[in-house]
Amino acid sequence: MKSQLLLAACGALLASACTAGNGGRPATNAAVEAPPAGAGPAATADPVEGGVPFQVAQVAQLREPWAMTFLPDGRLLVTEKAGTLRLVDPSRAGGEGVAIDGVPKVDHGGQGGLGDVVLHPQFERNSVIYLSYAEAGEGDTRGAAVARGTLTLDDEGGAKLSQMHVIWRQVPKVTGRGHYGHRIVFGPDGKMFVSSSERQKFDPAQDMQSNLGKIVRLNDDGSVPADNPFAAQGGVAAQVWTLGHRNVLGMAFDANGQLWAHEMGPKGGDELNLIERGSNYGYPIVSDGDHYDGRDIPDHATRPEFNAPEVVWTPVISPAGFVIYSGDRFAGWQGQGLIGALSGRALVRVAFDGAGAREVARHDMGQRIREVEQGPDGDIWLLEDEREGSGGRLLRLSPGG
Repeated sequence: MKSQLLLAACGALLASACTAGNGGRPATNAAVEAPPAGAGPAATADPVEGGVPFQVAQVAQLREPWAMTFLPDGRLLVTEKAGTLRLVDPSRAGGEGVAIDGVPKVDHGGQGGLGDVVLHPQFERNSVIYLSYAEAGEGDTRGAAVARGTLTLDDEGGAKLSQMHVIWRQVPKVTGRGHYGHRIVFGPDGKMFVSSSERQKFDPAQDMQSNLGKIVRLNDDGSVPADNPFAAQGGVAAQVWTLGHRNVLGMAFDANGQLWAHEMGPKGGDELNLIERGSNYGYPIVSDGDHYDGRDIPDHATRPEFNAPEVVWTPVISPAGFVIYSGDRFAGWQGQGLIGALSGRALVRVAFDGAGAREVARHDMGQRIREVEQGPDGDIWLLEDEREGSGGRLLRLSPGG
């Protein structure tokens, strides 16, 4: 698919770079460039930055929060990277919630630790949840894993996990503590998608003997669906839905059942992609960013056989967390993507038009935003990233400002 190129030239909200744990991206201004020949018209290059049209309330103070999901009763499960899963009651604002026993042992360091938390599509019937996390291997190696188990809520406001077992692992485990990805989302067909980033190793993203640098598609028990595009190859290749990814930290399905994912680029070139069965997105062969040492990476336009992004951010925003809004509390936002920006320190809104997308607004939050979720009543919930040792807050955004 041809790219609609968005180069956000203003850079006003990008004064703060990512920490080394998130790629060490410098936030630099860049001129708006014309789209490459044949790439179609450029998307809007000047996002709206007209204030914050919502009220912000702190609900909880947490330690290195990473992901969250709502339970049917309105409480939240929140992960902290060091390995704690918390049960947070929004009606008791200001605390940190209750720690839940039974979390698998995580390898905490760099970008690694406890990651995503997702409910089974039939959670109200089976009480099954999924956790992703960094898992230690032999020697100095590690990789992401996904575990499935049962969540039991008690009458005293607590909870515990049981029967936790690993249903998927990154292959192979490698050195380093960056680019795990390990976001989880269920599709309309009940299949589970997991982002498996390339662990800062580049070439595995194109190697079908590895599931690094891929988005994988699994059954809810971790087995491989027979209709996956590379199922006939067997091994880890059978898991693969798409390949050629760098560091995917957000995935969401739109109302039409299309899967969208954003990923961090290298020095420049953060991406929002429409994820299409069996497609190759080109990394590290192509990117609209460059290597950190200054070496050039050919742009997507030079290799049309690869699936090009629908939106590109240079300067980067360092996208993390992603939801496509379906509520009615923010009526004008229905169908839009809400993306947390780490180095961008903002909530970024993206509008979709079929298979195309463009940024339409960027709301300055003053802190690195790690996670975005939609609440049961349509309010927007954010997790701040760790703030220089002071933790990160759980925030609730409601209409008004």
